[in-house]
Amino acid sequence: MAEQETGAAEQQPQVRMSTLTQFVRDLSFENVLSQRGTGGEVNPEMQVAVNLDAKKRSAENQYEVIVKLRVDSKNKDSDQVLFVLEMEYAGVFHIEGVPEEQMHPFLMIECPRMLFPFIRRIISDVTRDGGFPPLNLENIDFVQLYRNEISRRQAEAQAEQKDQPVS
Repeated sequence: MAEQETGAAEQQPQVRMSTLTQFVRDLSFENVLSQRGTGGEVNPEMQVAVNLDAKKRSAENQYEVIVKLRVDSKNKDSDQVLFVLEMEYAGVFHIEGVPEEQMHPFLMIECPRMLFPFIRRIISDVTRDGGFPPLNLENIDFVQLYRNEISRRQAEAQAEQKDQPVS
């Protein structure tokens, strides 16, 4: 029995991941409400868009993952823009033991999960410092985000195949 357990343990790859650095690549906060000089009661509605990007770095086993967020806040009652926040937050990771065919989902799911608490704090601070109540982002389901992107790409590829002329 002990031999079977040892054999199973040997077949499992030993994944090692460490965050080497993380940083704000780009940050923009536009307080449209104050620029218009209007105030009063507002009923904010938030729309959050998330995009992910990953690339291999020149150093062995190092990858850079970028989470791109855009938050648009509008007044529900008048549809006027309150603020627009755009941020690119990057992390550099050292990753070993992940099979090549699983690297893409690992980079697009696990790495953003590691970065998200820091992103949430920065967005909360920026919105508060910008004159609004702190925006505490809900958790992002990076697995579902990844699945949606794969489905979108497959549908796009199928549409392109249908548009190809038949010879």
